[in-house]
Amino acid sequence: MEKRIITISREFGSGGRTIGHLVAEKLGIPFYDKELVDHIALESGFSAQFIEEHGEHAPGKSIFSYAFAHQSVPGVIDGISTADILWNAQCNVILQIAEKGPCVIVGRNADYILKDREDCFHTYIHADKAFRAERIVRLYGESEKKPVARLDEKDKRRRVNYHHYTGRTWGKAQNYDLCLCSSTLGIEACADMIVSIIKKSK
Repeated sequence: MEKRIITISREFGSGGRTIGHLVAEKLGIPFYDKELVDHIALESGFSAQFIEEHGEHAPGKSIFSYAFAHQSVPGVIDGISTADILWNAQCNVILQIAEKGPCVIVGRNADYILKDREDCFHTYIHADKAFRAERIVRLYGESEKKPVARLDEKDKRRRVNYHHYTGRTWGKAQNYDLCLCSSTLGIEACADMIVSIIKKSK
């Protein structure tokens, strides 16, 4: 069956976002990454900044106070956590986007949310830590934390969030159609491989 929707899951610093953008450009289809944040903000009532900071993090009570620091969010009743409100909004937005037509969706557990669609192609991008550490410093600058610690923290949060909402193991090959190592293959080559597969599915 023709693969129209590409989801890209990725380790922090592996270049998954860049690969996704290249794939969308080469195929001439919409790209959703930061754009998802605005859609989820409208759906959930949370601020875009809050979603950007917590959307892929591990669910927990500690983020509840952040959501209400500067805004009033309707529909938070019966003890429903902000993490669950955000997850439901995220699912709705991704399902709606998939209905619109071909696209590339980066992150947000889209591979699981769209698992029942046969027209989806799910990819996972990983890379060695030295490659990722150099890349995040080059792209995002230095911080108080060492690069490797930043990688471990971000990936751990994504891993816990993914398992909490999907029951799956984040990064496990069986959950994806294709797993690529960007530090070995290169960013451009990863994008070209995905594009080639999608074109052959038509």
